[in-house]
Amino acid sequence: MTEKQSPGVLVLAATPIGDPRDAAPRLADELRTADVIAAEDTRRLKRLLSELAVTPTGRVLSYHEHNEASRTPELVERLDAGDRVVVVTDAGMPSVSDPGYRLVAAAIEHDVRVTCVPGPSAVLMALAVSGLPVDRFCFEGFLPRKAGERSRALAELADERRTMVFFEAPHRLGETLAAMREAFGADRTAAVCRELTKTYEEVRRGDLARLVDWAAEGVRGEITVVVAGAAPAAPDVASELSGIRERVAAGERLKDVCADVAARTGLSKKALYDAALVRPTEVG
Repeated sequence: MTEKQSPGVLVLAATPIGDPRDAAPRLADELRTADVIAAEDTRRLKRLLSELAVTPTGRVLSYHEHNEASRTPELVERLDAGDRVVVVTDAGMPSVSDPGYRLVAAAIEHDVRVTCVPGPSAVLMALAVSGLPVDRFCFEGFLPRKAGERSRALAELADERRTMVFFEAPHRLGETLAAMREAFGADRTAAVCRELTKTYEEVRRGDLARLVDWAAEGVRGEITVVVAGAAPAAPDVASELSGIRERVAAGERLKDVCADVAARTGLSKKALYDAALVRPTEVG
């Protein structure tokens, strides 16, 4: 019997977020041939294996938030010994608001190859169906459970220009939407995506005021919330003066600079020109 080549491979395998038919073809192969499967919930893994008609040949271990710290060294030992370790969570990609990051960091320190089986993503699906801008976005995961900490976290995001994506538990959705209404304003547009890819999939779109009223009746299922970013502040003449004066000091003609700024901002070229002629010491 030949010894395995060291090190092994760590595979982060995305699992369906609802419909088992969304599983990547590679997922079944990885689960079937893995030396070790580290699963967030072994009961859910058993159900998934049944749906995929897969019988694993390797060892199945639990790997969740409560034993992640203690089990990571054991899994690293298996990787160092040359094993192929596949990590799966209840839904979606491991390490994204789920166990996995700690093991990835440890594997990298041990020069172990880390790869992924791509698959369904609640973040990207919710973003795509939200109807909100998708060119730039940020993922904020779960907000703090305590009201004060949640409010402070949202206050820090009040001026965020990118579309924001959050996860939330259904029993906290109403409180979270109300906190978002306070932090972002009642007219900020958002979308609540519920039970994505499942039988009762639903997407509610509207301003935060209306979504708060809707959620007051109670909501069930897996929830992803997408919120529009803050609108850019409207330019004003005063905010542009410093830049105008810097360009003039560098040798550009005041009239040309004002024309350029007016075209970019929509401000009056005459108002910019007149304001730039006033010396800073004369203002006020």
